[in-house]
Amino acid sequence: MKKLFSLLAIVTVISMSSCTEIPENNDPIIGIWSKVNFVTDQEAGRYTSKQEWIFNDVYLGRYHSYEGSQLEVKTDFSWTEDNGVYTISYPGTDMPEQRVSMKTSEEGTVLEDTQGNILALRE
Repeated sequence: MKKLFSLLAIVTVISMSSCTEIPENNDPIIGIWSKVNFVTDQEAGRYTSKQEWIFNDVYLGRYHSYEGSQLEVKTDFSWTEDNGVYTISYPGTDMPEQRVSMKTSEEGTVLEDTQGNILALRE
């Protein structure tokens, strides 16, 4: 019994010491970004259309799209960064991949696509 306990103790120590620590990701894109449009429709009247991206530190995130108060789209996304250009992918959907970079403008910090259009503002 002593040998079994010793073996289990050794295996536990080895397994605990071989675990690697996940490096901290403090990328400036981490956080909540959104874009709000005001839409005027002859049938529905005036309402807001909102898109929201929530970036987390493990290169994943959640995307929401609202029409008025109705949730239209809710999906996960993954993101990567290469020399200040972020690529946002929506696996499992037909949504196209987006390439954006962070810029400072009069509105604050924004995500801008490769054509210079503002995708979202930092909340």
